[in-house]
Amino acid sequence: MGLRGLQAPSKTLDLGNSGTSIRLMAGLLAGQSFDTALTGDESLLRRPMGRIINPLTQMGASIDSREGCPPLHIQGTGSLDGIHYDMPVASAQVKSSVLLAGLYASGRTSVTEPAPTRDHTERVLCGTEIDIPADISSAAFFMVGASIAPGSDLILEHVGLNPTRDGVITILRAMGANIEVSQARTVGGEPVADLRIRYAPLRGIDIPVEEVPLAIDELPAILVAAACAEGVTVLRGAEELRVKESDRIASMAEGLTQLGIGNTVAPDGITVVGGTPSGGVITTHHDHRIAMSFAMAALRASDPIIVTDCAHVATSFPGFAELAANAGLRLSVTAS
Repeated sequence: MGLRGLQAPSKTLDLGNSGTSIRLMAGLLAGQSFDTALTGDESLLRRPMGRIINPLTQMGASIDSREGCPPLHIQGTGSLDGIHYDMPVASAQVKSSVLLAGLYASGRTSVTEPAPTRDHTERVLCGTEIDIPADISSAAFFMVGASIAPGSDLILEHVGLNPTRDGVITILRAMGANIEVSQARTVGGEPVADLRIRYAPLRGIDIPVEEVPLAIDELPAILVAAACAEGVTVLRGAEELRVKESDRIASMAEGLTQLGIGNTVAPDGITVVGGTPSGGVITTHHDHRIAMSFAMAALRASDPIIVTDCAHVATSFPGFAELAANAGLRLSVTAS
C-alpha cells in the first residue's frame, strides 16, 4: 500500500494475545492522520505499554491508555518528530515500535539498546525480497523435546538462525545437548540452516547473562530442559520475563513445583534443581509458551501432564498439537 497507503479501520483492532503486534502496530499507527484503537484478550490487557508510549509520545504521538495498559487509543496527528531514544531495557518490540514510527517522522530517528536484541526489523527496513524461515522460538520446543527424550533423532529444516535469536542453541549446547547445524545459508537477508537434534544427557548450568536477551522467548522451554538435567540450573538477568503474556518466572515456578521439581525464584530469574518430573495439572495463565513448554515436559514425566487453557497456542503456533503428535508425543486435545 506504500508509506501513506494505510486507511482508517472501521472498528477497534483486536490483537488477541500478541504483544509484538500491539507494540509494533502502535509505532506504525502513531504517525497516521487517522485515529485508531487497539485492544486484545485478557492477557494482553494486563501487559505494560508505557515502554512504547513514552518514546512515541516524545516523538509527538497522542496515545491514551488504561493506566499504561491496553486498550490504546491513538489520535492521528499525522506529524511526528525524529528522536534519539536510549532504551532503558533491551526490547526488540520497543526498538521496532520507535523505528516504525520513525518512518513517518521528520528528521532522524535512532535507538540505542543496552544489549543486542533481535534485528529482524532493521533487516526488513533495508528492503529485500523476503523469505520467512521456520521460527526458532517455535523450533525451540522441539529442540528441547528431542534433547530430553531418550532415543530421539529429529531434523528441523530451514530454521531461522538470526544471530540475535540463537541463544537457545548456545544454552542447550552448554547443557550438553547434541545439536548439529547443516546447510547454513542466507535467504532473504536472514541466515537459515537445518538442525539435527539427538537425545543427550543434560547437565545444569549457570545460564550466561549475555545469552538471556538472545533467548528471552525460549527460556520457558529451556527451563523444562533444566528440570530434566542433572544438577542445578541458574537463570539471572531475565526480569523481562515478568512482563510477557504472563509472569513467566512465576508461571514456570508454579508449573515446575506442580511436577515435583525443586526451584527457587528470584526477582530476575529462577534456580531449578533437575530431576524427574511427575505428572500434574499445569495452569498456563493464558500463556502459549508456558503451555507448549510443559507439553514437552511430558516426554520425561513419570505420569500424565494435563495442560489447561491452551487456546492461546494458536497465537504463535497453529498446528502445534498435530505436529507434536506426529513427532512422537502422546498428546491429545480436549475441548474445555
